[in-house]
Amino acid sequence: MQRCAWPKTELDIAYHDREWGVPVHDDRGLFEFLILEGAQAGLSWSTILKKRENYRRALDDFDARKIACYDAGKVQALLADAGIVRNRLKIAATIQNAQAFLAVQKEFGRLDPYLWQFVGGQPIQNRRKSLAEIPARTPESDAMSKDLRKRGFKFVGSTICYAFMQAVGMVNDHTVDCFRHAPCGTRSSSSAR
Repeated sequence: MQRCAWPKTELDIAYHDREWGVPVHDDRGLFEFLILEGAQAGLSWSTILKKRENYRRALDDFDARKIACYDAGKVQALLADAGIVRNRLKIAATIQNAQAFLAVQKEFGRLDPYLWQFVGGQPIQNRRKSLAEIPARTPESDAMSKDLRKRGFKFVGSTICYAFMQAVGMVNDHTVDCFRHAPCGTRSSSSAR
């Protein structure tokens, strides 16, 4: 079975084969990926995948309403939690992003239509032959990053936004020889679980 060249570990392979590039429309799932992609900045995605269940536990299963209310005591507890990335700026950004997420939900009803507008509501079907052809950012990720920042989100640079778009199926960047290329890209629902 041929797959993209980037998955190396069993965890990476399982994530690639089951989740990466599958369209996500569930707000909690979208919020989870937005937080995890920001946490990954400067680290490998494998590191974040290993800590994913710990993040779910530590962050109340990515319940934005709870996270938005975290106080100094909770921040200290998170900074002491070896199961997640213990970076003060990233933890503060998680809380701020939860607050910004709630504001977007209030304005748009859901996070889903707001985020998916950057790709016109449908996955962009790329036909990359190798990883070398995949860009780090695109005009769509630039636009998403700019708007997210304007709304108060942190750790949402264009490169992070593009990785997020790949993860949640807004773009299909499975290489054409990968067995997941054809199945990915339809506007189906996923809860990122």
